[in-house]
Amino acid sequence: MTSARSDAPAVVTGGAGGIGSVLVRELLRQGRPVRVIDNLSSGRREHLPTDAPGLELVEADLRAPATYAAAFRGASEVWHLAANADIRRGTADPRVDLENGTLATFEVLEAARRADVGRVRYTSSSVVYGSATVLPTPESYGPLLPESLYAASKLGAEGLVSAYAHSYGLTVHLFRFANIVDSAMKHGILFDLFEKLRRDPTRLEVLGDGRQAKSYLRTEDCVAALLLAADRAHDRVNLFNVGNADRISVREIAEKVVAAHGGRARIDYTGGPRGWTGDVPQQLLSIEKLRGLGWRPSLSSAGTVDRTIAELVAARAASVPDRPAG
Repeated sequence: MTSARSDAPAVVTGGAGGIGSVLVRELLRQGRPVRVIDNLSSGRREHLPTDAPGLELVEADLRAPATYAAAFRGASEVWHLAANADIRRGTADPRVDLENGTLATFEVLEAARRADVGRVRYTSSSVVYGSATVLPTPESYGPLLPESLYAASKLGAEGLVSAYAHSYGLTVHLFRFANIVDSAMKHGILFDLFEKLRRDPTRLEVLGDGRQAKSYLRTEDCVAALLLAADRAHDRVNLFNVGNADRISVREIAEKVVAAHGGRARIDYTGGPRGWTGDVPQQLLSIEKLRGLGWRPSLSSAGTVDRTIAELVAARAASVPDRPAG
């Protein structure tokens, strides 16, 4: 299999997305040629420096390998980030995650095998743990019992990646993400809450009882973790949690968002411990394996949320609604 070289192209699927585009920019900054494969269904062309030397964008559907197979020729590694980013969408349409997650991952692995690409880095999710009874949850936790079709798709894809490593000699990295956020993302709790207040500045509906608590990590910290692990971990199969060392509740996040909009909106909780079908309300990953490689988050979960809210306010030029007359 082809070894990783600084002058060999890296393939990044989903490279026009929120995390993928940050990874692409960092690879380019390091002098790596990058070939992005993205169908632009949720990723955006403007996320990428399309005029940057060494960057090639292939607009293609991963389920149609003939349309992008050429992008794998001569590449030394694949970063496979493309997936359905909306867990609730997968519940409404059960084929979404099977096709855009598990089956698409199979096609990416086949393209890598046929092109003799020796390294695959796959971004999975903390939801593969289900409702873990051990917090912080280490990579060795089991059994893994997914509670959403999105989670099942991620776990199935992990199995394929591991099997290809052992069957065809690939070196693979599996990354289980906590909540990764920044102001460019068009999904997730912060985006959803800002959109709700844009539509109705007087009321903020929050799914669940507000006691859900998870860790949040900035995209820059996430990408730094990925690159460090890829550089320093060299087993056949390398598995890492990627998250923060602490967590923050949904109630705290909602209160911060309301405060950023002037503090006048009423917060209404829908009740129940779970925000929606498939949601894992309590999540905290152990990040000791990454710490052992020398990585640390630059911000806490609360700090991550605060910075992202400030960016969203600035980007949207959010204004405080006028106080009603009377």
